Amino acid sequence: MSEPIDLYFSFRSPYSYIAAQLAEDALSSFDVHVRFKPVFPLAIREPNFFDKSNRDRVRYILIDWVRRAEMLGLPAAWPQPDPIVQNIETMAISEQQPYIERLSFLGAEAELRGAGLPFAREVSRVIWSGTPDWNLDDHLAQAAQRVGLDLESMEAAIGNGDAHKAIVEKNQEEQMAAGHRGVPLFVYQGEPFFGQDRIDSLCWQLAKDGLKG
Repeated sequence: MSEPIDLYFSFRSPYSYIAAQLAEDALSSFDVHVRFKPVFPLAIREPNFFDKSNRDRVRYILIDWVRRAEMLGLPAAWPQPDPIVQNIETMAISEQQPYIERLSFLGAEAELRGAGLPFAREVSRVIWSGTPDWNLDDHLAQAAQRVGLDLESMEAAIGNGDAHKAIVEKNQEEQMAAGHRGVPLFVYQGEPFFGQDRIDSLCWQLAKDGLKG
């Protein structure tokens, strides 16, 4: 049996996007399998996390993620539309969140179908590479198709979303129990590795534990 690694992931996180582009290749030489666990972004779970008093934090992220993506040769552009509905001037979060709920539930369904991380890789690349109106036309359908999934049947399986919301909320509880609320978060044998720039640390630990194939 290969060793499980949990990946807590938000479709609104540019760093999660970067991690999704790197993780499969980085972990391919180890005897592990990734359990993809989508969570709602902190802007939804903790609306005050990105309030007006934290503009410096937001400003840094907006600079840093683009720099990091370009360094890695990845396309980078802020999503249109934003995966969460938020007033950028006031930082207020809308009670209605159709985009992030749809993405998170689709991620949960993709994992149920055995393709969570590949789905996240393709969908996040569509969203964070500057695809106009990524939520319209067949952008998501094509992303799903590239990893052998059918978007229409996935959305039919989600239905009213109650069961998939429960999955996401359980993921969030497990993430907090693992000791960190941020994303992307890899958890291996109960130990958290936070950030797309800690994949190398995770690989070092896997090699140290004799899991290199």
